[in-house]
Amino acid sequence: MSKTPSELDALTEQLIAFRDARDWRQFHSLKNLIVSLNLEATELLELTQWKSDEDIEAAIGSPDFSEKAAEECADILLYLLLISERAGLDLVAAAQAKIAKNAQKYPVEKSKGNARKYTEL
Repeated sequence: MSKTPSELDALTEQLIAFRDARDWRQFHSLKNLIVSLNLEATELLELTQWKSDEDIEAAIGSPDFSEKAAEECADILLYLLLISERAGLDLVAAAQAKIAKNAQKYPVEKSKGNARKYTEL
Protein backbone atom coordinates (compact mmCIF):
# COMPACT_ATOMS: atom_id res chain seq x y z
CA MET A 1 0.00 0.00 0.00
CA SER A 2 1.47 3.35 -0.98
CA LYS A 3 1.46 6.16 1.51
CA THR A 4 -0.02 9.49 0.50
CA PRO A 5 2.04 12.54 1.44
CA SER A 6 0.84 14.16 4.63
CA GLU A 7 1.27 17.51 6.29
CA LEU A 8 3.89 15.82 8.46
CA ASP A 9 5.79 14.79 5.32
CA ALA A 10 5.55 18.32 3.93
CA LEU A 11 6.74 19.80 7.22
CA THR A 12 9.67 17.38 7.28
CA GLU A 13 10.63 18.39 3.73
CA GLN A 14 10.43 22.08 4.68
CA LEU A 15 12.58 21.45 7.76
CA ILE A 16 15.18 19.47 5.80
CA ALA A 17 15.37 22.25 3.20
CA PHE A 18 15.87 24.79 6.01
CA ARG A 19 18.60 22.63 7.57
CA ASP A 20 20.37 21.88 4.31
CA ALA A 21 20.38 25.53 3.17
CA ARG A 22 22.42 26.28 6.30
CA ASP A 23 24.67 23.20 6.03
CA TRP A 24 23.62 22.05 9.50
CA ARG A 25 23.28 18.32 8.79
CA GLN A 26 26.92 17.96 9.80
CA PHE A 27 25.89 18.81 13.37
CA HIS A 28 22.86 16.54 13.40
CA SER A 29 24.17 13.20 14.56
CA LEU A 30 21.45 11.02 16.01
CA LYS A 31 22.90 11.53 19.50
CA ASN A 32 22.96 15.32 19.13
CA LEU A 33 19.38 15.38 17.89
CA ILE A 34 18.18 13.22 20.78
CA VAL A 35 20.01 15.43 23.29
CA SER A 36 18.49 18.54 21.69
CA LEU A 37 15.01 17.03 21.80
CA ASN A 38 15.39 16.43 25.52
CA LEU A 39 16.68 19.94 26.14
CA GLU A 40 13.62 21.36 24.39
CA ALA A 41 11.31 19.05 26.36
CA THR A 42 12.94 20.39 29.52
CA GLU A 43 12.20 23.94 28.39
CA LEU A 44 8.54 22.96 28.03
CA LEU A 45 8.66 21.42 31.49
CA GLU A 46 10.17 24.63 32.84
CA LEU A 47 6.91 26.42 32.02
CA THR A 48 5.31 24.42 34.83
CA GLN A 49 8.10 24.74 37.40
CA TRP A 50 6.93 25.86 40.83
CA LYS A 51 3.32 26.04 39.68
CA SER A 52 0.37 24.04 40.96
CA ASP A 53 -1.88 22.07 38.64
CA GLU A 54 -4.47 24.78 39.18
CA ASP A 55 -2.03 27.53 38.17
CA ILE A 56 -1.14 25.69 34.98
CA GLU A 57 -4.77 24.96 34.10
CA ALA A 58 -5.58 28.64 34.64
CA ALA A 59 -2.72 29.64 32.32
CA ILE A 60 -4.13 27.63 29.40
CA GLY A 61 -5.39 30.09 26.84
CA SER A 62 -3.43 33.05 28.15
CA PRO A 63 -1.47 34.63 25.29
CA ASP A 64 1.87 34.52 27.10
CA PHE A 65 1.62 30.87 28.16
CA SER A 66 0.18 29.81 24.80
CA GLU A 67 2.98 31.50 22.88
CA LYS A 68 5.71 29.99 25.03
CA ALA A 69 4.14 26.52 25.05
CA ALA A 70 3.60 26.62 21.28
CA GLU A 71 7.24 27.56 20.67
CA GLU A 72 8.55 24.77 22.90
CA CYS A 73 6.16 22.21 21.43
CA ALA A 74 7.21 23.27 17.94
CA ASP A 75 10.89 22.86 18.86
CA ILE A 76 10.14 19.37 20.20
CA LEU A 77 8.21 18.41 17.07
CA LEU A 78 10.94 19.70 14.77
CA TYR A 79 13.65 17.77 16.57
CA LEU A 80 11.46 14.67 16.53
CA LEU A 81 11.06 15.04 12.76
CA LEU A 82 14.82 15.39 12.37
CA ILE A 83 15.39 12.30 14.52
CA SER A 84 12.91 10.25 12.52
CA GLU A 85 14.43 11.41 9.23
CA ARG A 86 17.97 10.67 10.43
CA ALA A 87 17.03 7.23 11.79
CA GLY A 88 14.75 6.32 8.88
CA LEU A 89 11.64 6.02 11.04
CA ASP A 90 8.03 6.38 9.95
CA LEU A 91 6.55 8.35 12.84
CA VAL A 92 2.94 7.90 11.80
CA ALA A 93 3.32 4.12 11.48
CA ALA A 94 5.24 3.96 14.77
CA ALA A 95 2.57 5.99 16.56
CA GLN A 96 -0.22 3.83 15.15
CA ALA A 97 1.63 0.67 16.22
CA LYS A 98 2.18 2.09 19.71
CA ILE A 99 -1.51 2.96 20.11
CA ALA A 100 -2.43 -0.59 19.08
CA LYS A 101 0.12 -2.03 21.52
CA ASN A 102 -1.19 0.19 24.33
CA ALA A 103 -4.75 -0.89 23.56
CA GLN A 104 -3.66 -4.45 24.30
CA LYS A 105 -1.80 -3.46 27.47
CA TYR A 106 -4.59 -1.20 28.71
CA PRO A 107 -7.95 -2.76 27.88
CA VAL A 108 -10.84 -0.38 28.57
CA GLU A 109 -12.56 -2.74 30.98
CA LYS A 110 -9.46 -2.84 33.22
CA SER A 111 -7.97 0.61 32.81
CA LYS A 112 -10.87 3.03 32.45
CA GLY A 113 -10.74 5.75 35.08
CA ASN A 114 -7.46 4.80 36.73
CA ALA A 115 -3.81 5.62 36.17
CA ARG A 116 -2.28 2.29 37.14
CA LYS A 117 0.48 0.84 35.03
CA TYR A 118 -0.55 -2.14 32.93
CA THR A 119 1.45 -4.46 35.22
CA GLU A 120 -0.83 -3.45 38.10
CA LEU A 121 -4.17 -3.92 36.33
